[in-house]
Amino acid sequence: MDGITAGPELGTVIVGVDGSEPARGAALWAAAEAERRETTLRIVHAADTDGRAVYSSAESIERVRAAGRELLQETAAAVTELHPDLHVTTEFSPSTAVPSLHRAAGIHGTVVIGNRGLGGFTSLMLGSVALKAAAGATTPLAVVRGTHRDVETGSVLAGVRDEHDLDCVRYAACEAELRKASLRLMHVWNLLQSVGNVVSMLDDIEEISGRHAHRLTAMANLIREEFPDLTVQADVEKNFSVAGALAEASRHADLLVVGGRRSPGYIGRTLGHATHSLVHHAHCPVLLIPRHANEQGSES
Repeated sequence: MDGITAGPELGTVIVGVDGSEPARGAALWAAAEAERRETTLRIVHAADTDGRAVYSSAESIERVRAAGRELLQETAAAVTELHPDLHVTTEFSPSTAVPSLHRAAGIHGTVVIGNRGLGGFTSLMLGSVALKAAAGATTPLAVVRGTHRDVETGSVLAGVRDEHDLDCVRYAACEAELRKASLRLMHVWNLLQSVGNVVSMLDDIEEISGRHAHRLTAMANLIREEFPDLTVQADVEKNFSVAGALAEASRHADLLVVGGRRSPGYIGRTLGHATHSLVHHAHCPVLLIPRHANEQGSES
């Protein structure tokens, strides 16, 4: 990473475009992110011409290729107009979108996608490609959603479940430093998380809340040591909905950073319930930081 030295490596920024308005918004967001990181922006368009070749004529395939290359040129021009010093590359992929984006990211890149594409269901809050890309990501992935603000809030929000989210919080700290913003760590514990113990828990709520606060404070203090110039706030909230509380808090953040873990007990690639809800309902872009394989047991 070129921009800062503390924390995890922030790699190249990769954005997928398909001609939709959400994808264009994602490209502009990705360009600003790449500029903050002082790294390259790679714009990828996946046309699946390999798959189309089975039932399409050579002329049709060539039209698709030409349209894809034109889209890449137009997007690169729009980005360069706003960020003239940014290094921008383009890639036309003959494969489908999700594997193309993951391949382009390599082992350190950050993938950026819009919350919807050109699919027919425009009322959906998150398109199928975005959902598949988020669920299968092994590198950081940002879903650009929420209204575009004229004035930034100057705050990065990190949703913290447990001690395994330390890497996620470090990533959020790097993002806050890049933005010259403050960092808010937020842990939400659900009163109904263990339904069978709710009655017995009622007399111990304050003690339990204190334990959660102690663990979050310890993490916040560690981040303050590693990022001494960063303003760090730590909040514990009791709520019946983890996702609801974080989504509401995202109204006052420029970026929400959460662990992109998968829910246990499911076959295949899927997001946890809270994470899935946040990429649908957050009021700002959501950056998912994947957990390591041995940390997947904690669902969010």
